[in-house]
Amino acid sequence: MRPARLPSMTRLLGLAIAIVSLAGCGLLNNGNSTTPTPTAGTFNYTAIGASDAIGYGSSNVCFPFAACPNGTGYVQDLGRQYQADHPTVTMNLLDMGIPGAVLGPTIMNLGNSLGLGIPANFLDSELPFIQTNGSLVTIFAGGNDARTVGSALLAGLGGSDVNGYVANQASQFGADLNTLILGIKAKSPQALIVILNLPNLAGAPFAAGDSLTDKQGLQTISVSFTAQINGLAGRGVPVVDLMCDSNMYQPGIYSSDGFHPNDAGYRYMAGLVYAVVRAGTAPAPHASCSQMRLF
Repeated sequence: MRPARLPSMTRLLGLAIAIVSLAGCGLLNNGNSTTPTPTAGTFNYTAIGASDAIGYGSSNVCFPFAACPNGTGYVQDLGRQYQADHPTVTMNLLDMGIPGAVLGPTIMNLGNSLGLGIPANFLDSELPFIQTNGSLVTIFAGGNDARTVGSALLAGLGGSDVNGYVANQASQFGADLNTLILGIKAKSPQALIVILNLPNLAGAPFAAGDSLTDKQGLQTISVSFTAQINGLAGRGVPVVDLMCDSNMYQPGIYSSDGFHPNDAGYRYMAGLVYAVVRAGTAPAPHASCSQMRLF
């Protein structure tokens, strides 16, 4: 399991932090499975994420917090699909992807104590800027968090009880996820929230050269974090099940770094999310599948 490394996106990251700094100067609705509809002829779409949200690894990476109609990440693909089906609707897309960001401050502090240089977290740097009167919010969380916990295991922080350590970190991830969902619903109670769970990162190309022990550790982290995400399905938040989707384990959908998708991978993810947006709901994520036990 390699220590987590942030993508080499200094220019994008500097812009994101600057915009967040300038921008700085209700309760969970269980009935969330309704198709989002435009408000007064506009469709307000907010994307919460890290480098995935701006399409890092694709052929046209976007700047954080900036309009990017020709981007080739899943967020931009999704926006274009919706716009094509609703040509008279004005799309307001706020893409808050910050490269290297994690979900909450606890894992951010953990990573920075290990020298990982994590610049931001969703709760402090993205949640405050959710569009009100939103139509749709998408969330892809956990990839950087999982790699941070993996780095902690490499540093020996799990001690003799690795599984217990991972369980504690997953519990914190779940608590932060709950805070995020509650915050979104308070700021934009009518928005459809769609979240993607994590694939088994131990099966991604970037981990191919890791030892079996390290792969098993990363697998445990990925599955534990996905279980926390899957729990939202019972509370009216549709979950796109990447963990148990065999297509997410095909090397051909990944960019050269083996961690971020390429154009084809992002296009596939956009299709999965847009199917949920059109239906307003999603099949329940699998509680168990072979992809959870690759190693």
